[in-house]
Amino acid sequence: MTLQSFLEMGGYAWYVWPSYGITFLVLLINVLWPIVQRKQFFRQLWLKQKRGQQR
Repeated sequence: MTLQSFLEMGGYAWYVWPSYGITFLVLLINVLWPIVQRKQFFRQLWLKQKRGQQR
């Protein structure tokens, strides 16, 4: 089995590789999205506290 035949996936490469890519993208989003949301939450909380101290 050569690398070329592995990459061709028996003629199904146009179906297999995009599905791997989409799966990887979804998993990456599932990891990064909560991190982004957490940062936004703490930023908003900090701003609310800062506004509260100014009054």
